[in-house]
Formats: sequence, C-alpha cells, structure tokens
Amino acid sequence: MKKLLICSLFAAGNLLVQTAYAHVTLEQATANAGAYHKLTFKIGHGCEGSATTAVKVSIPESVSGAKPMPKAGWKIDTSILPLSVPYNSHGKTISQDVREVSWTGGPLPDAHYDEFAIQVKLPEKAGKVYFKVTQLCEKGRLDWVEIPADGQAGKSLKAPAPVLDVLEKAEAAHQH
Repeated sequence: MKKLLICSLFAAGNLLVQTAYAHVTLEQATANAGAYHKLTFKIGHGCEGSATTAVKVSIPESVSGAKPMPKAGWKIDTSILPLSVPYNSHGKTISQDVREVSWTGGPLPDAHYDEFAIQVKLPEKAGKVYFKVTQLCEKGRLDWVEIPADGQAGKSLKAPAPVLDVLEKAEAAHQH
C-alpha cells in the first residue's frame, strides 16, 4: 500500500513537471524598462502529438517597434494597427505599429522544440507585460492567452500567456 502511494505521488509529480514544461515561455523572463530587447518565445511541443504549423504573437500596445526575426522554412506576416496613443521615435510621430507577428510554415514536429524571436522596445514603466500566443497545429490549436487576476498565481493557469517582468531602468554606471 505504501509503495503504491509513493509510486502514485511520483507519477503525479512527474505529470505536473511535464505540464509546467509544456507552456510557451520566454527565454529571458526579465528586462529593463525602456530598453530594446529580444523576445525569444520557446515552443516546446505541438498539439496532442500534432506538428506546429503556425505561431502568432500579439504585441501589447505598451511595447513598440516590433521586428520579427526570419526563420528558414517559415513565412512571416505582421499586422500593423493604429495606436490609441502615438509615440515618438527618432523625431517621428508613430501613430500605427506592429500589433501581431505570425510565422507560418514549418512544420515543427511535436518531438522537437524551436524558438521564435522578435526585437522590441520595452515600455518606460516597470511591471509585467503579457504576450498572448496562438499555436496552430496540423490537428488542433493551443491558445496561450490566460493572464492571472490580481493576487492569482500564474502557475495555476492551464494556458498562461508568456510574461516578461519589466524592471526599473538600470542606473547608468559612472564612467571615469
């Protein structure tokens, strides 16, 4: 009986580890406010054994200047939409910006993982920034779009959106 209980607990723990590993995550979970940053989204599996054929990332309005990195065998599309609040970049007023990046093609077999990268300018204000990701597969889809409510642990979500913790700006070091 005791041996059965230990085996059951081990199996349940193993399942939890696999479930946690299954999410779409960011390679670097923190970055400094106001910095240019490379977001690398890690896709760890397909949809119930089916290969991934498309990855779509929604860019929050607080993040600007999104530029996707090309991937061999994948086609990139961007969706440029009007902004509710324009911003200035290099002396120009920007009133529309990339709000969605999609890679289609592949396929990325379920047994493999890959990374999809976007360069962005982060918001000037510290805080958590969530990126909703849709993963389309030969059979099915996974929507990594859940954002925790205030006080809710992100680990309790079934399909959490990848999150970047934007930190206060780093103080410039004094140069001699």
